[in-house]
Amino acid sequence: MKISFTVQGEPKGKGRPQFARCGKHITTRTPDNTVLYENLIRTEYKRQVGTARFGDNEMLDLRVIAYYAIPKSASRKKQRAMEDGTIRPVKKPDLDNILKVVADSLNGYAYKDDAQIVDIQARKFYSTMPRIQIIITNGGTQ
Repeated sequence: MKISFTVQGEPKGKGRPQFARCGKHITTRTPDNTVLYENLIRTEYKRQVGTARFGDNEMLDLRVIAYYAIPKSASRKKQRAMEDGTIRPVKKPDLDNILKVVADSLNGYAYKDDAQIVDIQARKFYSTMPRIQIIITNGGTQ
């Protein structure tokens, strides 16, 4: 099985947990921006894919392609190079944080747990339409 869907908008990464002390107890909280982005990913998954879900013991391959907006301040020559992939983004959010927010948000929706992911690939590009494209297939490759 292959599942592919797109989340429109500038790519976002998973934010660091926030800690608070209540007397002797320390609580952790996920930042609001991360919660909103995880909800957006889940909503787009349900809207574009429906209820399709991988089996609980399947090995999965996750591919994430992050497309960042082309800066308007860049020269036309530079914008063309960004659009054709000659110049690629070397800016935040980091790919590992994008992967983490995608994998965590799909727990219980696309698969039982992101521990099922055995192969992963993430790439960054520029585009006139910022977005992330997510592709999940079963059967990890060697």
